[in-house]
Amino acid sequence: MRRNRLRPPATATRGRVWRRVLVAAGVVAGVVVLLMVLAGSAEAVPPVQIATSPEQVLDNLRNWLTGILGLVATVCLTFAGIRYVIASGDPGEIEKAKGALRAACLGYVLAMLAPLIVAVLKTFVAA
Repeated sequence: MRRNRLRPPATATRGRVWRRVLVAAGVVAGVVVLLMVLAGSAEAVPPVQIATSPEQVLDNLRNWLTGILGLVATVCLTFAGIRYVIASGDPGEIEKAKGALRAACLGYVLAMLAPLIVAVLKTFVAA
């Protein structure tokens, strides 16, 4: 059986993929450790109190909305990075990773706009 010398054996390709998977896992582990360190250094958050006015309800809504959108965007950004690293030059997978990156950016933009959205809602409620 004749071997094609221009193409590397399949085991070399698998080795490169596994190396990229390990690098991506290391990046994810580093992000998790960083988030744990940052969470440990944060001040204690008081429990949510019962709102007595519509403004307090909207403030609580803004805080929750910002936190949830930021968390989802961070998870999406992490998966986009992992997908991009594992893509191995496959154009279809790279496009999927770019799509996930766009979704993460949209999530961050919405998280930044959450206070503005709540301020607009306050003008309608408190009018």
